[in-house]
Amino acid sequence: MKLCLALVLTVLPLSVGPATRPPDRLTAPSLTIGRLHYDGGGDWYGNPSSLPNLLAAIRTRTGLPVTERERVVTLQSNELWDTPYLYMTGHGNVHFSDEDLRVLRRYLEQGGFLHADDNYGMDQSFRREIARVFPDHPLVEVPLSHPIYHLVYDFPKGIPKIHEHDGLPAQGFGIFLGERLVVYYSYQSDLGDGWEDPDVHHDPPALHEAALEMGVNLFTYVVSSTR
Repeated sequence: MKLCLALVLTVLPLSVGPATRPPDRLTAPSLTIGRLHYDGGGDWYGNPSSLPNLLAAIRTRTGLPVTERERVVTLQSNELWDTPYLYMTGHGNVHFSDEDLRVLRRYLEQGGFLHADDNYGMDQSFRREIARVFPDHPLVEVPLSHPIYHLVYDFPKGIPKIHEHDGLPAQGFGIFLGERLVVYYSYQSDLGDGWEDPDVHHDPPALHEAALEMGVNLFTYVVSSTR
């Protein structure tokens, strides 16, 4: 385990929103995670205890001023532009409207970040929809040297495997705009299950801890100067 708090506490101003946004919203006292409410029928609301637990871990382990609970947003919500870290999960279908595609691309181009966490069942539809957002930037495997695997906690082998799913190795895919990672897709891992209260899935403590550590790394990357 490698802890680098000097890096963690250098927080960038949030700049994902359009230039016309009121100035006082640029200096919100707390950071948060946005849970994406998407269309298509998938259970976007899955793993209800996961994000509060991750936010608690971020707050206690890094000192970052995060809220106690996530913010539920759609791609048409004004609150989207105050949300540096957008998280989506589920077991079923994902669908973005044409306007959703335009907004999501603009959000990511202007500094936002999307973490898609396959909760076993959304793989096919997520890959289809993200290819519609970025037809010019395919998903690629994120190299093991990337800061998300080393920034606060060290994961020399990449994303941890939390649940079995198809028995395939856990992989982290991403989309880069220049050198900045703007989409991270956790596949065959199920971090969200690992973040949940331990008595939900009865995961061993080591897996619960590994999932939280990976989540802390991801959030810290998004809001730190390392990008």
